[in-house]
Amino acid sequence: MNSFFPASVENLIDQFASLPGVGKKSASRLAFHILGLPDEQAQAFANAILEAKAKVHTCPVCQNLTDTELCPICSSAKRDHSVICVVSEPKDVLSVERSHEYNGVYHVLHGVISPMNHVGPDDLRISELVARVAKGDVSEVIMATNPDTEGDTTAMYISRLLKPFEVKVTRLAYGIPVGSNIEFVDDATILRALSGRVEM
Repeated sequence: MNSFFPASVENLIDQFASLPGVGKKSASRLAFHILGLPDEQAQAFANAILEAKAKVHTCPVCQNLTDTELCPICSSAKRDHSVICVVSEPKDVLSVERSHEYNGVYHVLHGVISPMNHVGPDDLRISELVARVAKGDVSEVIMATNPDTEGDTTAMYISRLLKPFEVKVTRLAYGIPVGSNIEFVDDATILRALSGRVEM
């Protein structure tokens, strides 16, 4: 098939199209936007990618992304290091932090157990979590994986692994979103809201 664009442009479009959630049309828009940038801006964009790839690594304690030896949360004396919130991906840390209510630390799994996608427990950072709990300084592990089949499976698997350590393992309560109308909430969400209810 003949292309209307030079091979280098097609390659740039293909690179953008390989990103998750980016289709061919969006990839084309991004590629042409980059081509329209002044040289300095295009170079800065390329440098930002290379610098992030070179400097960012996982924190040896919580497995979150950092460009320092320990991430800022793990190195903070103001955080409660006896409570660990387990999340699937680094971006989930931001979601919990936005609440400004949580003062513990985190553990990032970098995925969830998903047999359909050939992701097993050994593909995740579960052994690092178990090692942290085994040290005996942890009082509670909060499972904050998504409320779907893979997230629930992962949470159950980890809670079974942690049972011998007699640590409190909790699951985030999932229920009716704030501001929504109960009439339009689905059955599964109602069930979760009922089972996760708290005393007033």
